[in-house]
Order: sequence, then C-alpha cells, then structure tokens
Amino acid sequence: MKKVIVIGCPGAGKSTFARKLRDRTGLPLYYLDMIWHKPDKTNITRQEFDAKLSEIVRKEEWIIDGNYGRTLEMRLRECDTVFLLDIPVSVCLAGAESRIGTQREDMPWKEETMDEEFRDWIVNFPRDEMPHVYELLNKYGDKNIVVFQSREEVNQYII
Repeated sequence: MKKVIVIGCPGAGKSTFARKLRDRTGLPLYYLDMIWHKPDKTNITRQEFDAKLSEIVRKEEWIIDGNYGRTLEMRLRECDTVFLLDIPVSVCLAGAESRIGTQREDMPWKEETMDEEFRDWIVNFPRDEMPHVYELLNKYGDKNIVVFQSREEVNQYII
C-alpha cells in the first residue's frame, strides 16, 4: 500500500480515516479540498487543480482524500488501494453537521453553517454519485478495494 485514495460521501469520515491511515503508515496525505478551495472561499481553476493533482499522483507514495468525481478515474489509474466509505446518509449528515464551527486541517476555512446545497448533495450522493463510483471501481477491479458500510467497520480496520 503506497498509493491510496479515500473516497465517499461528505461527512462519512474520509478525512478522519485518512489522517489515521497517514499516522499509521507514514504516507504523505493530500486533501483535495485544500487544493481546490482557497481560504477566501473561492476556487483555483480546473487547469490548476488538474496540474497540482497530476504532480501528486506522479509521486512514489501518497494518500489522497476526497471525491472530485471528474478526476476520480485519473486517481484510480494511479493508485494501488481504494478505501470507499459507503456510509448511510443519516450518518454522513450527522458527521457533516458535527464539524460545523471546527477548524480542520482538511479545509482552508471554518464552516459556520451547512448550506442547503451542501445538505442536498449529501442526501443525493447515493443516487447521484455512488453508481459512477461503483462503475469505476468495477472497471479498476485489479486494485485493492476496501468498502466500509459503517463507522464501526472503519474503526475496526484502523485500530
């Protein structure tokens, strides 16, 4: 396990899992949200994002945390291990709500509220995003793929 991606619904616990995995393995951790978002809540361009991500995936070792479906296949081609947190929506909503007001190392600002658009993205993630994720995982079935369906499974793996 040298090149790892951690994907799943917002609020599923991806970043927490990725940090624990980093601490256990010593692999460098890259948060896609920290690359895409600027501290002033604007974004870099897609071209800048793709260039920075390309630079990361060319490295010898890494953990990349985040979805960004547009670039998922690029990351799948380069990784050897995938951790998918396919956690129930109710747990993801609670996870996203619990971090409001908390400064995090995976986001360049402190979220003060959960806007309706973000809430809807979480609620619709299983319908709108997961079919594409599973389609790509089937395409790249030669990778080491671990799917967690509960926080308990995540916690048991990382202990």
